[in-house]
Amino acid sequence: MFEVRHIDKTYSPGTVQETCLFRDFSLAIEPHSFVAVVGSNGSGKTSLLNILCGSIDVDQGTILMNGEDITRMKDYKRYRKIGRVYQNPALGTCPTMTILENLSMADNKGKRFNLTGGVNKKRIEAYKEMLLPLGLGLEDKLSVPVGMLSGGQRQTLALLMATMTPLDFLILDEHTAALDPKTAELVMALTDRIVREKQLTTLMVTHNLRHAVEYGDRVLMMHQGNIVLDKGGEEKKNLKVEDLLGLFNTISIECGN
Repeated sequence: MFEVRHIDKTYSPGTVQETCLFRDFSLAIEPHSFVAVVGSNGSGKTSLLNILCGSIDVDQGTILMNGEDITRMKDYKRYRKIGRVYQNPALGTCPTMTILENLSMADNKGKRFNLTGGVNKKRIEAYKEMLLPLGLGLEDKLSVPVGMLSGGQRQTLALLMATMTPLDFLILDEHTAALDPKTAELVMALTDRIVREKQLTTLMVTHNLRHAVEYGDRVLMMHQGNIVLDKGGEEKKNLKVEDLLGLFNTISIECGN
């Protein structure tokens, strides 16, 4: 389980740009749940992800992962048990390294580095079997630098790399936003399959309301650092895109937009 308890976060305190984003904010994410988070720009979605990953500190409050207090834990230590896929496909892979080298690097996550070769040739067939179901032909391009792939191919590879080793938590940071519609659907289908097969606890921020409704077992809507909608179980199953859009429009009108 991932929990944030009574956290406060203010940006640029003591300046004219001071902005209080979270005040006494709490959220619990149950094990093996797939939670979609939607909300307007500035609602706190990405800040929440960064707080969970440790790239942003909180002013007050507690962050727990499987009961362990990780509030002051460095981000690189948290990433031993957290996988993250970013909106920009370039952030999840190394463009100058080959597909094989990228997969090998992800395969060694959390392991000690020594003087042995970085690529384990015994794993090549396993990598090919992993890539074959994608239907992208990547299994025949292991020697190709990742920088030569399309954005969709790179994002698919980034998703695979992020989930190759055992994880406690998977974070998806608008991971289909930069893709064309067809590729976005492919990546979402792959995401759903991986999350279900590996029973990953997953938090997905998305601007795609249909993806938020169709995938996962819980949906949150955030606004100005607060949760204004939280639906799970049967309520989530009965939720429609029109319901989310209606709430968006209501909030927009109340804010004078």
